[in-house]
Amino acid sequence: MTDVIVVGAGPAGSAAALMAARDGLDVVLLERGPFPGSKNAYGGVVYGRVLDEVLPGWWEEAPVQRWVTRRSTMLLTETQALTVDFRSTDWGQAPYNGCTTFRADFDSWLAGKAVDAGAQLVTSTVATGLIVEAGRVVGVRTDRPDGDLRAPLVIAADGVNSFLAKEAGLLPRTQAKHLTLGVKEVLSLPREVIDERFGVRGDEGVDVELLGCTRGIPGGGFLYTNRDSLSVGVVVSLEHLTAAKVRAEDLVADLKAHPAVAPWVEGAELKEYTAHLIPEGGYDHLAELSTPGMLVTGDAAGLCLAAGIWLEGVNFAIGSGLAAGRHARSVIDSGDAKPYRKALEGSFVLQDHKRLRGAPDLVLSERVQQRYPGLVADLVQGLFTVTNPAAKPGALRLLRRAAKKNGVKLRHLLADGLAGGRVFR
Repeated sequence: MTDVIVVGAGPAGSAAALMAARDGLDVVLLERGPFPGSKNAYGGVVYGRVLDEVLPGWWEEAPVQRWVTRRSTMLLTETQALTVDFRSTDWGQAPYNGCTTFRADFDSWLAGKAVDAGAQLVTSTVATGLIVEAGRVVGVRTDRPDGDLRAPLVIAADGVNSFLAKEAGLLPRTQAKHLTLGVKEVLSLPREVIDERFGVRGDEGVDVELLGCTRGIPGGGFLYTNRDSLSVGVVVSLEHLTAAKVRAEDLVADLKAHPAVAPWVEGAELKEYTAHLIPEGGYDHLAELSTPGMLVTGDAAGLCLAAGIWLEGVNFAIGSGLAAGRHARSVIDSGDAKPYRKALEGSFVLQDHKRLRGAPDLVLSERVQQRYPGLVADLVQGLFTVTNPAAKPGALRLLRRAAKKNGVKLRHLLADGLAGGRVFR
């Protein structure tokens, strides 16, 4: 018998275990892999400011590849690329904004902090089901001989397809339209080559998000710089990918072959290929966060923000996990999970999801995905094309021409602009 069982040693689970153990509770942290992070496939940029209060100076010891000091958003057509590129020296110094990292390293480090606080980490162990008595969760069954574990509180942090949340009736039946598939390749390149190609120095890193590179399948691409490798891949709608009968690895190959991307990856050697499901239903499709005896955190609750210019997951996992761990004792003592829900509602975790609840539908819409990249690229190309001996055409004329070429009516453009203003207000 223990006080708290946390299932899943990803960022959400380790954060929950860390805070519960610091509160003096007896905590068991279960991980199905041989070590935390071994099962994770992540692009990825981690925004670690959520750790500032609980692990002051975390950036001095976290396993960071590079600090992201340059953020680019790129719109692609087959022959065009338009990039909005931002750099900041502020992001290259403490307390930093975001970093590239490998989840195998980051998850192990954060789980180690939970162990340092007193949690017991048990690896290579699968929680196969819940133990429920009188309508209340009182523990989990595992795949170990005599492996039943009992506790007054279970924290489910077992990922996007959470079997525990499903068994408890908290997670609706999985619908492909609310999931995306992330596919990533890690490509090896010498550090000095990366520095030269991306115009960075030292520990500076680059985050490039791309739209218009997925054959019309809703989603987008990414490219992140690590110390001596690149993380390159796509995140696409699972439902539309299946309907298109396209292999995800072919989309990654397309991305790497694009004229705007190929020079960055030229000569790189493939080191790793991974794929992972991502919950992108948004606020309206989150799981229920609790049932008597159990709290749900991170991806298991659907807490991943995919809102176009914001692509965040680990910080929401950590934020929800910290809240679960902080309130574990009060939930045990009172039998009421309201403090956990209230804590999430009072933090960025649910506030950001609620404010941007309409973003997934807008960002993954047909016009935004398939028509607007070409429209914007054609408009900009027209603006900068020298038409001598003819006079330069006006901007409105160019807009109308680009809209017509890409099958966009101006009233739809206006409507989507107003919708975007409401979503991102």
